[in-house]
Amino acid sequence: MTSIQTSPLFSSSLSSKRINSSFNVPKLPRANFSLPRIPTNEVVHGLKLTGSAPFMNANNSTTNVHNEIYNNSTNSNSAAITQLYAILEVVADRVEMHRNVGEQRDNWNSLLLNNINMITLTAATLTGAASAFSGDEGTPLLALKISSSLLFSAATGLLLIMNKIQPSQLAEEQRIATKLFRMLETEIQTTIAIGNPTEEDVKCVTEKIIALDKSYPLPLLGVMLEKFPAKFEPAVWWPKTQFQRKSKTCNNHGIMEKNNGWSEELEMEMREVIKVIKRKDIEDFERLGNIALKVNKTLAVAGPLLTGIAAIGSAFVGHGSMSNIVPAMAGSMAAAINAFEHGGQVGMVFEMYRNCGGFFKLLEETIEATLEEKDVERRENGKVFEMKMALRLGRSVSQLRQLASKSASYRSEGIDIDEFASKLF
Repeated sequence: MTSIQTSPLFSSSLSSKRINSSFNVPKLPRANFSLPRIPTNEVVHGLKLTGSAPFMNANNSTTNVHNEIYNNSTNSNSAAITQLYAILEVVADRVEMHRNVGEQRDNWNSLLLNNINMITLTAATLTGAASAFSGDEGTPLLALKISSSLLFSAATGLLLIMNKIQPSQLAEEQRIATKLFRMLETEIQTTIAIGNPTEEDVKCVTEKIIALDKSYPLPLLGVMLEKFPAKFEPAVWWPKTQFQRKSKTCNNHGIMEKNNGWSEELEMEMREVIKVIKRKDIEDFERLGNIALKVNKTLAVAGPLLTGIAAIGSAFVGHGSMSNIVPAMAGSMAAAINAFEHGGQVGMVFEMYRNCGGFFKLLEETIEATLEEKDVERRENGKVFEMKMALRLGRSVSQLRQLASKSASYRSEGIDIDEFASKLF
């Protein structure tokens, strides 16, 4: 075996260079504490037999009370909550359907407008070319006359269809329906979040969905809204029983206030607001809606009429100077009228006025139904109602009060107020 021996010189040098160091660690104070003993099986068994465990009884009694309250509340409104969630899915589907259909019909408007104008201008060009060959009888002149006549006839047929369905107005209907269904979706979510929904809430929401489906239908055949009514009428998208149900099932969500926030001054303020809405906003939108309706009717008749004249006149090209000029002029005017009607979306403007008129009519009926309820406890809280009306009109509460006082002073002096109730439209 080989052993390694250290030389004395090496060992002495290491010992001479050894460094001695010491660390003084402070002594920590001793803490005396005791852990609870784990009960044995005999002790636990004894506690169960004697019932000497007050803390266990207290916890059990508290748990039983909480379970009883939860079970009672769950049994009372679980069915309503389940139905509201099912309705919420339907409303979300309606939102997506109307949004997709609205985009599709907006594309119809732009595509049909471009195609019809291209057809009309091409036919007018062919008519002008045919007039250049009016001195030469033969195949070129006949081909140009037939081509222009067919193109004008096709433009007339497409214009009749387009003016009948009014794609821009259809697209606006779907945009409005999307907005209203989203509002209904938010209302359902708020009802669920606040808690304690009832079967009456489920019936009210169901009626609103049916009323919206009737006011803004999706199909084109059979149930399409009249695009050219005899008279302008505001849109109605709420059920007739909405205000009756609201007065019976109004919930102020724990707001405890004297007279439910209502006073004579607030009632007078709301009555003055109604008068301003009737005299200014509703009348103004009825006037503008009737103008838009008349313009749309005139343009819808003029476009196909001019293309029809051009189609007939193109067949007589070459029989005189007037026969050469009339079809080209009629075709050009038809293209301009078509661009103004559908490019300017006159149908959409009419639908916008119709929706705005419905908005003010809804405000009017809401205020009147609230004031007709004699029991103030069944009304919506007065301060909340005033704030909602002010915001819907684009005003603050102080501005709404100023409007009411201004209307009362002007009416007492026999002067018509020069201000609209709404600052949004």
